[in-house]
Amino acid sequence: MLEKIGVIGGGFIGGVLVQEIAQRRLAREVGLVDPAPMVNPADPEERQAVVRRQSVAIGKSLDIFEGLPVVSRDVRLVGTKDYSALAGAELVINTAGVPRKARPDGTFPSREELLAINLKVTIEVARGIAQFCPEAMIISIANPLDAIVFTLDKRLAPPKNRLVGMAGVLDSARYRAFVAEAANVSVENVNAIVLGGHGDDMVPVRSSCLIAGLPVERFLDADTLLRIENRTRKAGGEVVGLLGFGSAFVSPAWSALEMAEAIIFDKRKILPVCAKLEGEYGVDGLFCGVPAILGRNGVEQVIELDLTAEEKAAFAKSVAGVAKTCEEAGAMLATL
Repeated sequence: MLEKIGVIGGGFIGGVLVQEIAQRRLAREVGLVDPAPMVNPADPEERQAVVRRQSVAIGKSLDIFEGLPVVSRDVRLVGTKDYSALAGAELVINTAGVPRKARPDGTFPSREELLAINLKVTIEVARGIAQFCPEAMIISIANPLDAIVFTLDKRLAPPKNRLVGMAGVLDSARYRAFVAEAANVSVENVNAIVLGGHGDDMVPVRSSCLIAGLPVERFLDADTLLRIENRTRKAGGEVVGLLGFGSAFVSPAWSALEMAEAIIFDKRKILPVCAKLEGEYGVDGLFCGVPAILGRNGVEQVIELDLTAEEKAAFAKSVAGVAKTCEEAGAMLATL
């Protein structure tokens, strides 16, 4: 158990994180940060006064606090509209970002517009962490994941083991779920891993996919596996399309918590995470999805898999996509 965990962003993912941290007794105190709702200067003064009194972070923290006696948990919950709730946090989980949603006229922001908005949000996140908990371990969930982790690294320059992105655990969980469903076996029997960037070029590694220790091809044919791998790449969009808003929220929160528990309890658990590579897989200086040992010190070791020639080519393509996104982010950061 830690003394304090900070959560940035009080949306659906942040809410699940705070309640699960309390339920799982991962920390004695949880600090939740979210500036919402924001005051609109164009509103009448009386409306502005009402909005100033409102707080998503304080409201969600109070709601969870009032339920703690029911689940027999003693946890202190702190919510703020500024970053002061992070003070003293040993671990921070970042969910802050604006999802891609339709404007009133039905059009969507471009990828570049969304990236620019979320980079500005991430700059504020970095300032808050630097001010209130500069030594904290950081797990970042916010999208676009590769660009957000890149920005946090550029703004905070932490030791590479202390900053890690959550994507591979979620993508691999989706892969495992689809394989288990198709093979009609327990999800507990399926081991699978997804490498690369968190996008359409992610790499489900078929050569490492096992069911009860046996190659997945013993259970599923090639066409079925190809459909599963393609569905895995598009899984986030499938959820959003069904919801009609926002993004998946329970599965990302649970995935981040699996990483957090590996760190908090020094499990030295091998998980697919977005880690900074320094020569591993032939990549230098980029954050990319790879299996790594997570323990008390964060990312303790990157594990290099033996990939097939086809998988190596797919991984190289995914890395190139990550590099392009980070190049775009770097150019935008120079103007912000």
